[in-house]
Amino acid sequence: MNVSTMRIRASVLGVLLVISAGLAAQVPAPPGGAPAPGAPTGAPPLTPAAVERAAAVIAEARAAMGGDKLTAVKSLLATGRTNRVRGNNLVPIEFEIALELPDKYVRKDEVPAEESEPTSTGFNGGDPIQLPAPAAPGARPGGPAPPAPNPQQVEAQRRARLLTARQDFARLALGLFAGSTDAYPLTFGYAAQAAAPQGTADVLDVRGEGNFAVRLFINSQTRLPIMISWQAPPTGVVVTTPGQPPPATVAPGAVVIAAPAAPAASASQQDKDAYAKEVAALRQKAQTTPVEYRLYYADYRDVDGVKFPFRLRRAIGPDTTEETTFDRFRVNTKVDPRKFALTR
Repeated sequence: MNVSTMRIRASVLGVLLVISAGLAAQVPAPPGGAPAPGAPTGAPPLTPAAVERAAAVIAEARAAMGGDKLTAVKSLLATGRTNRVRGNNLVPIEFEIALELPDKYVRKDEVPAEESEPTSTGFNGGDPIQLPAPAAPGARPGGPAPPAPNPQQVEAQRRARLLTARQDFARLALGLFAGSTDAYPLTFGYAAQAAAPQGTADVLDVRGEGNFAVRLFINSQTRLPIMISWQAPPTGVVVTTPGQPPPATVAPGAVVIAAPAAPAASASQQDKDAYAKEVAALRQKAQTTPVEYRLYYADYRDVDGVKFPFRLRRAIGPDTTEETTFDRFRVNTKVDPRKFALTR
């Protein structure tokens, strides 16, 4: 499968993106109610009625995915491969996911085409897993080495890595379990019912710690999760000027903005400084304008009485950024505790 094929598939499923983007205008802010834990600043609170209706939808989804057998899942081992877009190429990644509820999760990635060591990300209780360990920032060419972080900064970095790992797991868990775990509890509120290529979908607002906010789409007929969508800053900003050729490739999630023509070389320093400030302001505005991220769940199959999605697709805006295919799920198998080691 090539990059063009992935983008075509994303545009077909992009109908849901339009629906997701329009829901904010279609669904009025609910009156009253208390904000859910972790609700993003400015987000409307989830009313008790919305929470109650969402609970019914989640219960139906979990029943469709296995009911008591889904509830009985305590550990999981899954293997497969991911094709990730990098420029005009697809990078194949072999992965293994290990999960031991309630609070152990790790994904190990290996890139067969590259001579690099495997990477692992996840969490073990209250500790993040990141292997190899993050490197300390290096010195700028010709400059002194930056000061070592103080204990408060080290702890803040650790907490940030833990939160990122838990949130990434939460997005996966919504497709695997139609719910959350004790490691990262979520609150659900009913938002709307929307048309979708497969029929109709019930749309739930999902909130969690650290301004986590996504919308979960559940097929109204099959009761299986279809996708989640959320807003986040672009991955980068590319600035172009008049007469400049467009960039040959743009990284997934990056946005391209047009800046005015630069002042002539003979212009005053004041004009040059003003232009630099104008471009910086354009870049800052683009960087703080969120774009739509999505994760699709598909090809649900029965594994020991539980339905799991065997295909995932991630997209930013109109473009697919990666596709994942699972080869196998092993339910309630013994997981080697060394898989959750914090160091090698």
